[in-house]
Amino acid sequence: MEPALIALLVVALLVVVVIAKSVTIVPQAQAKVVERLGRYSRTLQPGLSILVPFIDRVRATIDLREQVVSFPPQPVITADNLQVGIDTVVYFQVTDPRLAVYGIANYITGMEQLTTTTLRNVVGGLNLEGALTGRDGINSQLRSVLDGTTGPWGLRVARVEIKAIDPPPSIQDSMEKQMRADRDKRAIILQAEGARQSAITTAEGQKAAAILSAEGKKQAAILEAEAERQSRILRAEGERAALFLQAQGQAKSIETVFQAIHDGKPDQGLLAYQYLQTLPQIAQGDANKMWIVPSEFSKALEGLANLGGAEGGKSWMDVAPSGNGGGGQDGGLDTSDWFESRLPRAADQPEAKIELSSIADSTPAVPAPPPLSEVTPDEPPGQT
Repeated sequence: MEPALIALLVVALLVVVVIAKSVTIVPQAQAKVVERLGRYSRTLQPGLSILVPFIDRVRATIDLREQVVSFPPQPVITADNLQVGIDTVVYFQVTDPRLAVYGIANYITGMEQLTTTTLRNVVGGLNLEGALTGRDGINSQLRSVLDGTTGPWGLRVARVEIKAIDPPPSIQDSMEKQMRADRDKRAIILQAEGARQSAITTAEGQKAAAILSAEGKKQAAILEAEAERQSRILRAEGERAALFLQAQGQAKSIETVFQAIHDGKPDQGLLAYQYLQTLPQIAQGDANKMWIVPSEFSKALEGLANLGGAEGGKSWMDVAPSGNGGGGQDGGLDTSDWFESRLPRAADQPEAKIELSSIADSTPAVPAPPPLSEVTPDEPPGQT
């Protein structure tokens, strides 16, 4: 190969190397720290950048995104002398690439050690129960200390989270026993409370049932007594009206008979005939073993024979009827008001309108029944 061709190839290769050293591309969310002759020169932002070959070089490439670092469990002694292992997670972001490169040799290692020492200081003042229940306070204290310390390193700590707190196995067993005992205690208390509420509810139900039953019996007894009272009142009113009507009928009968006797002007023969009609009634009955005939009986028979036309006499059947007989002056007997009662109907009686105060709240006042003297019917017509 000719020397000229070899030289040309060497020059071309040198040009390619120079161009590769001169051009660099920075991805998005990253930054590159550039040194010139071993001294910090500038920080390259995302995009295409030109470097001076063999003079400028990229010292480090820094990720500007928020990063998550999980540290392994760290042994920490609490205030009650118990050793627990605590896992922490730190969320941070590089805000200044130059400080992250020149401010500390390894900011991840420095943050881990800082987190461990701060965690021991914070948890060392708490007992086990306080450490288990006070994670929010521990997180806020850790973030405050880390954010203030890592500022010169070009870092910003967003938040710190405690991932797990692992007490010793013996303590875990004791805690489980305590938790189990506490749950058993709560279960027993809840069962007792449930039994108590059940007994109270049952007693209240029985009490209400007894009260309702007593009220029902009371109302039933009141209604039964009121019904019996109204029934007796109505029955008594009916009997009173019946007696009154019977008395009215007897009075009318007596009045009619008496008037008919007066109108007929009876003589000795009629009285004898009535006497003969009464004799069979006197003889009726099993107890009548002996019958004594009065002395006037023979005279009554003689009078009756004479009335029948014996010994040539005139019979009473031939006697012309009296002009005053035959039912009065108007020729007939007025019976239109015989069965008219002057009493009010049973449904209109004051006693039948009584209502229980327990059935209706607004019970009208019950008027007093009128005395019997006020219910006396009018005098029948024609009575003297």
